[in-house]
Amino acid sequence: MTTTSASEPASTAATRRPGALLVMNEASYRAALSPESLARLGESVDLLVPGPLTDVAALPDDVLARTEVLITGWGAAPITPNADRLPALRALVHTAGTVKHLVTPDMMRAGLAVSTATAVNARPVAEFATAAIIFALKRVPAARANFLQTRDKRGAGYQAGIGAHGGTVGLIGASRVARAMKPWLDLLEIRVVVSDPYLDPADAAALGWELVDLDTLLRRSDVVSLHAPSTPETAGMLGAAQFASMKDGATFINTARGALIDHDALAAEAAAGRLDAMLDVTDPEPLPADHPLWELPNVWITPHIAGSIGDEVLRLGASAVDEVERFVAGEPFERPVEVETWALIG
Repeated sequence: MTTTSASEPASTAATRRPGALLVMNEASYRAALSPESLARLGESVDLLVPGPLTDVAALPDDVLARTEVLITGWGAAPITPNADRLPALRALVHTAGTVKHLVTPDMMRAGLAVSTATAVNARPVAEFATAAIIFALKRVPAARANFLQTRDKRGAGYQAGIGAHGGTVGLIGASRVARAMKPWLDLLEIRVVVSDPYLDPADAAALGWELVDLDTLLRRSDVVSLHAPSTPETAGMLGAAQFASMKDGATFINTARGALIDHDALAAEAAAGRLDAMLDVTDPEPLPADHPLWELPNVWITPHIAGSIGDEVLRLGASAVDEVERFVAGEPFERPVEVETWALIG
C-alpha cells in the first residue's frame, strides 16, 4: 500500500479516475447501491470489475495492482490476507458498520484511509431504541401479554410508576446511537443517567445526562438501554449480579451486542416477573430453540432489525458514495475510522 493521505487527491483526478472494486455480497450490493448511487460512483472511480465480488483473492495481480479504492459491505472477506497484493490501495469505504474483520490498525498506519457507515447506521438504531424505551416506560410487553390472556383493558392505564413522565432511563454507553437518541429523549419528561468509563463529566453535563457508575445506573433506572461496544472488556458485563440489582418492574433493552450479557441470568429474572426485556440482539443469534427467553410473555425478541433494513440500507450506500467523492476530490472523510479509537470499535 502507498502512504499518501486521505486528503491527497487520488492521482490527477481531473484526467484519471482511480481504480476501484466493489467487495460485498450480491444482496448487499443490490440493497445498498441504488442506480443513482452507482451512477455517481462511476463518475468518481473506474470500477475494475463490473459488479460485486466477496473476495479479492481470486483476482489477477494486474487488477489488484491498479486498485486504489475498495468499497466494501456485508459479506466481504477480510482484506488483510491480500494486503501485499494491493500496492496501490489507499482507501477503503465500508457501506456498513464495523471494519474490524476487514483491515488492521497496521494497514491504517501504513497509509490506508478507512471510512465506515457506522454513524449513518446509528440513526435507525437510535429510532428503534427510543421507541423501545417508550414502550418499556409504558410496560407494553407485560400489558400486551396480560391483555391477550384476559381480554380486559380495565386498569391497564392507571398503574403508578408507569408511563413516560418522571421515570429514569439509564444508558450504558454514550455511543453514537445513544447520542443520536438525545433529541427524542429530550422530548420525554424523564431523567437520563449514563454510565461510560470514557465519557468526560463535562461532556455528560453538556448532554444533560447524569454520569454515574454502572451499579448506580442499574439500581436507579426504570429502563436500562445497552449501547456499549463489543470488546474483550465488555463481554459478559451484565450477569446475574447486575440483573438482580435492577429495580422490580424495570425493563432491559439491548440493541448493541448479545455477547455483552448473560441470557440465562436475564431469563431467570424475567421468569420471576421482576424484569421485562426487549432484545434485538442475542448471543448466539438466534438463541437456541429451547431457550426460556423465547416463551416468556414479558420478553420481546426481534430478529436484529434495529439497524438499517429495507430502504434504510440505501442511506448507507449513498453515504459511502459521498465518502468516495470526498476522497477523489482530495477532501478528508467525514466519517473516518481512527487508529486511536480502534479498541472501542464494536
